[in-house]
Amino acid sequence: DSAEASPLVVVENIERCSPNCLQMLLENISGLTVDADFTVELIPEINVAVITFIKNIDTKEFVKKCSQHKRVREFKMTARLLESTQTIKAENLPDSVSTDYLTVYFESARNGGGPVSDVQLFPEENSAIITFCDHKGNT
Repeated sequence: DSAEASPLVVVENIERCSPNCLQMLLENISGLTVDADFTVELIPEINVAVITFIKNIDTKEFVKKCSQHKRVREFKMTARLLESTQTIKAENLPDSVSTDYLTVYFESARNGGGPVSDVQLFPEENSAIITFCDHKGNT
């Protein structure tokens, strides 16, 4: 178990809760404000939302509160910390993107990145696999 919990939380089974309802629910549980304190990225293809906490909070405690919350249980949603990974897939990339550009972009601290060890470009899919030197630079 890492000393520092991930600032990312995955909420699964979101199909029964509208995006606005989900945001209000997350605000109620966390006591924080969407956009100012956290962001919500919906990934409807896999029926999840990824919450990125901008404000430093105990995400383990937040996940626990979610699992105990009456409305979360009614919607049959679950929350968990997003596990760390050293590899991510970037999709919908422009045709002209280069491995050098992606390396520099994903190494940018401003973009939440870190040292990149490898970039595999898949031009036919307009995607790339980026591998970081450690799991810290993968948000």
